[in-house]
Amino acid sequence: MTPPSSEVSRAQAWGTLLILTAINFLNFIDRYVLSSVVDSISSEFVLSDAQAGLLAVMFMVVYTVASPFIGFLSDRSIRKYFVAGAVALWSLATVGNAYVEDYESMLAMRALVGIGEAGYAAAAPAMISDVFSPKERGRKLAYFYLAIPMGSAIGFMLGGAISANATEWFGPGLFEFLRLDAFPAPGWRLAFWIAGIPGLIFAIAAAVMREPVRGAMDTPESKAEAASQLGPKQAVKRLFASPAWRYATAGMTLLTFTMGALAFWGPTFLIRVHGYDEGAAGTVFGGVTVVAGLIATLLGGFLGDRAYAKGAGGYLKVSGWGLVFAGPALALVPVFGAPILVLILIFAAEFFMFLNTGPINAAVVGGVPSNVRASAMALNVLFIHTFGDAASPYLVGLLSDSTGPALVAAGIGENAAGAGLSLGIMLSAIPVFLGGVWLLRGAKYLDGLPDGMTAKDR
Repeated sequence: MTPPSSEVSRAQAWGTLLILTAINFLNFIDRYVLSSVVDSISSEFVLSDAQAGLLAVMFMVVYTVASPFIGFLSDRSIRKYFVAGAVALWSLATVGNAYVEDYESMLAMRALVGIGEAGYAAAAPAMISDVFSPKERGRKLAYFYLAIPMGSAIGFMLGGAISANATEWFGPGLFEFLRLDAFPAPGWRLAFWIAGIPGLIFAIAAAVMREPVRGAMDTPESKAEAASQLGPKQAVKRLFASPAWRYATAGMTLLTFTMGALAFWGPTFLIRVHGYDEGAAGTVFGGVTVVAGLIATLLGGFLGDRAYAKGAGGYLKVSGWGLVFAGPALALVPVFGAPILVLILIFAAEFFMFLNTGPINAAVVGGVPSNVRASAMALNVLFIHTFGDAASPYLVGLLSDSTGPALVAAGIGENAAGAGLSLGIMLSAIPVFLGGVWLLRGAKYLDGLPDGMTAKDR
């Protein structure tokens, strides 16, 4: 085992960021390949929209419940081994999706993916914060979280393209070798298989990387506070004592509700309402996501660090304005019939949502000492997913099932499936707008505190 060192070289810092960012790409590829093949899965297993949405809910519920326990353990142990075990588990479970024979088995595989990703989400941002100084964390976390738009987009495009073209691109020998030839629709299964395999290689890379020292780049005051070991109750109490953590977590929860619904149902919306086939929907939606997310995440990290240099509430201010603008853009998506206008509005909505990624995560880890940073991320995960995207795909699917026929009967929409889903996407814009208002309030509050970002309630 390579012992941690208190000296952080730039080579170690960038090496840590590179490995963890690559794994984060795989994290989101594995998570979102499901969204682009959900119609094929629904057809094979004869699922309603609510049942299909429950596949995403199962992942999020398990991911959310497991995160606090794993985060607490990660704050007290060697984090690189959590990362290595986590990526190995979720990768094996993703491959397992290729071989499920019924709906219940797929729910079980998604649950295992959730456990694996929980082990990673808490540890990785805390490790990055230990190798970069506070003044540059916004940009470095923006690089790390590029995986959200780009990994998600690759998942959308990979799943849709392979599912639609598997029999043309691959000969029958591959399906026989992988033992997928017995299934009626092996295309979507092959997508899961291809998405899962690379993670096993990166699990090894994580296990042999150098473990960062907790708090190595923090101020002396933060290091002094982090010197004591906190129990579970003390750790939770310390997190809630941080105004920066509270405001950031609440705003992220409202954002995540909206983003989770759009990510899951976006390709299906293009299929039902605008006539795309499954492959094209995944490719187009993924393409819009990757371009919007790449530009916005990089720009947001830069703007966040600039704004933070001018005031303690800078990170929340950049994030807040992004979410305020995202709400109206998303609400207009179902209004227009011209596909080009719809794609422009989806681009705008995703751009403003992704603008917050680096800044708001910098606020989550920057507002607490290093001895509770993994716990800060883990408890943040608990809230944003419990009250965010753990429920939103299911609720939008349920709304689609229940309102579609009535909307068509009232002359709204051409088909029940499309009309109901359009209404669900429109209403999902409300939480993200409210999240922006909340973050702007938090930015003003932090600007007025003597200790700013690192302030804690007495």
